[in-house]
Amino acid sequence: MKIQWRLRMAAAQREVWTGTELRRLLAEKAGLELSSASVSALFTKEPAQVKMTTLAALCTALECTPNDLIEVDTTPVERPIAPPRPVADLPQAASARGRSMPPL
Repeated sequence: MKIQWRLRMAAAQREVWTGTELRRLLAEKAGLELSSASVSALFTKEPAQVKMTTLAALCTALECTPNDLIEVDTTPVERPIAPPRPVADLPQAASARGRSMPPL
């Protein structure tokens, strides 16, 4: 599975070119005050996690959906086929003298 953060593209499609513009929109339209550093990090890096409130505020400010901000490739990962495991030699039911094995 591959996840791609598309905030910069979504913002550009709505003619929001800088972190300052995005920060102003977040405050005006969504009521979310983020630091300049936080907005810059969202704009320039792929975050490891995003709070749902931040995602909702970004969608409100940019008038978009989460699908516009996050692209998820759900193509199954192909795994190599494991070779069959060799079957261990099974103990024989009786020894050479005709006796059975003791219980385990």
